[in-house]
Amino acid sequence: MKKPDLPYLAKKTIRGRERIFYRITWQEGGKRRERMIEIKEDPDTPEFTAKYWEIRAGRAPEIERKPSQTSWRVLIREYRQSPTFKKLAPRTRRDYNRWLERILEKNADKDVRDMTKAHVRAMQQKLAETPRQADWFVQIIRILFNFAIKKLDWKLTNPAEGLDLFGKQREFEPWPEWMVEKAADAPETVRTIVELILGTGQRPSAAIIMRRDQFHGETMTVTDEKGDEAFEVYCPDALRNYLATLPVRGQHILPRNLSQPIGYDAGEKAFRAWRATLGDRAKPYVLHGLRKLAIVRLAEAGCSDAQIQAITNQSPQMVAYYRKRASRKIMSKAAHKMAERTKRDT
Repeated sequence: MKKPDLPYLAKKTIRGRERIFYRITWQEGGKRRERMIEIKEDPDTPEFTAKYWEIRAGRAPEIERKPSQTSWRVLIREYRQSPTFKKLAPRTRRDYNRWLERILEKNADKDVRDMTKAHVRAMQQKLAETPRQADWFVQIIRILFNFAIKKLDWKLTNPAEGLDLFGKQREFEPWPEWMVEKAADAPETVRTIVELILGTGQRPSAAIIMRRDQFHGETMTVTDEKGDEAFEVYCPDALRNYLATLPVRGQHILPRNLSQPIGYDAGEKAFRAWRATLGDRAKPYVLHGLRKLAIVRLAEAGCSDAQIQAITNQSPQMVAYYRKRASRKIMSKAAHKMAERTKRDT
């Protein structure tokens, strides 16, 4: 039996039979603890992959027994079951859940009491390249600790309290055309992300997790995450033709396995690795800038604000902001062309 190339797996031979286990480790009382959970499904099946990710995310029944009563798993479970969490707007709950899953992935059975302000500050600095993500992390930690202190009566000190946030950043810069052209030769994951965001006008987080069944020939179903709304729009030929070239590897356009997408974090990581190959001039541009470029391109093509909103579902204020960028470019080009004609005629 060949062990799949996935983290935290171990293969053991017990009574002459090879078995595969998921290894969970944590610190308790200053000592390293370990627990092994057997995955009984065949390693070559989708059921094995599904079980692996269920255990890794902390949702498997086999790990209901908690190594620590003040673990991240306990805290997050209690928070998700609380009225405080359930009253959040659907989009906000999804944003929170993305971070909660990220915390559980590597820290589920670790004791929250081991987290210090130095740990939080270090993680914030690690995410500093994406300030909004850094702020999200600090805020989620602050919320969880406040909940543990005030609602669960845990004797803790909030390690995120007093840390400054990066705050609202300037509007995202639309990608320059040279960078879009470079993306044509990027690794498949990056190029697909670029095509999906430009072709759908969605936020990167929504585009990256799109399923194949969201595309219906000339139309596609896109998602407004903030409004928790799905609606059908026209699918441009360029996107439709590109998707037709991709092999089917699962339910999603960018699959992690047969039933799950790679997710925003994996997509963002692949993008940053590719961007680093382009040098310093590419540093100011992020994935969100592709959505802004979609607005600029539509405005340059002569689309009305209502038409742009129908495609991207951006606010009127945001459409107006980026329309100015497009209008200035169009008018400046017309002015220079006029000057060139005048010079030729004199």
